[in-house]
Amino acid sequence: MRALYAVNQSSRNRGSISVYDIDAGHRLIKTVPTVPSVADVRGVAASPVTGRLYIAYTHTNGLGMIYCLDINSDMVLWNKEVNPGVDRLTINPNGHFIYVPTSEDGSADYINVLNANTGDVVRRVYFSSRSHDTQYPLSGPIFQETKADDGSGHYLYLIDPVSYAVSRTGPYSGILGPYAVDSASRYAVNNVIGLWGMQVANLRTDQIITADITDHPPGEAGLLHGIGWTPDESEVWESSTGNDPHIHIWDMSNPMAPVLKQKLLLRSGRGAHWLTFDIEGDYGYVAPNKNSDDDTEIFSTRAHSPVGVIGSSEDMLEIDFVDGKISRVGDQYGIGRSSGR
Repeated sequence: MRALYAVNQSSRNRGSISVYDIDAGHRLIKTVPTVPSVADVRGVAASPVTGRLYIAYTHTNGLGMIYCLDINSDMVLWNKEVNPGVDRLTINPNGHFIYVPTSEDGSADYINVLNANTGDVVRRVYFSSRSHDTQYPLSGPIFQETKADDGSGHYLYLIDPVSYAVSRTGPYSGILGPYAVDSASRYAVNNVIGLWGMQVANLRTDQIITADITDHPPGEAGLLHGIGWTPDESEVWESSTGNDPHIHIWDMSNPMAPVLKQKLLLRSGRGAHWLTFDIEGDYGYVAPNKNSDDDTEIFSTRAHSPVGVIGSSEDMLEIDFVDGKISRVGDQYGIGRSSGR
């Protein structure tokens, strides 16, 4: 069974997890109650090795928290404060460590490395303040962007998961937003503040190109928030602004010369804040604005057509089961999954 685990963000059930059967029209299987007082869900990660799911969130008292759920029993194993804050986290493929940014709204110049079994902080990795999205693509290493406004936010950071040495790619044209890395960790696609479009970095040569959206609504771009590779890496999907109900689809036949090929219209009539895909690349999931009660919309990646909705969530990933056992886990990010590039 292919199941989509979606952490709810609507005001009705924020912080609980709805589980959908992907191959049965995204039929709701169950909703798992988790922890109280969730003000803002900040990210999700899971390990097929340990069978654990991790949710970063902001408590109603303002504290950064992470809870750990046993996927097989639906039991919350621990729920801990992580100082000085949390944001969109990721996990090591071996399931031993989780990497937690210290919040785009914070001033700490490091991310935390946690023992995934206990939730205890075991290391800090220093490089820049206002850390936001942490990603571990299929070929590694750990990637990190920040919202720092001192110039360091114009770079995408790479962290070695063994030595914790930090390198960086850039500078980009502005402060980075969401991003996604392909399966070979050769190319990264990036939302950038102030840009109608995206920038693509060749991570091996440090070359960065800009792909512009010329047919856009009037006004400043701000930050287009949401970007991801289709798993076969033939396309990149990109959100527009919070008020523009469109998703832009880029042809990535040549990653350093993207071609804008299509725009999808969202049924909500409003913008999107996140997008990701199932592992096989059958469906694209487009989340509404942050903490909205609007539904998350589902599109066929091959037909580029809407096929349904689920409850409001931007923090979601696929978990597959064979004979009742976890066989593989997807990702909240739209990372590439093709090995053929």
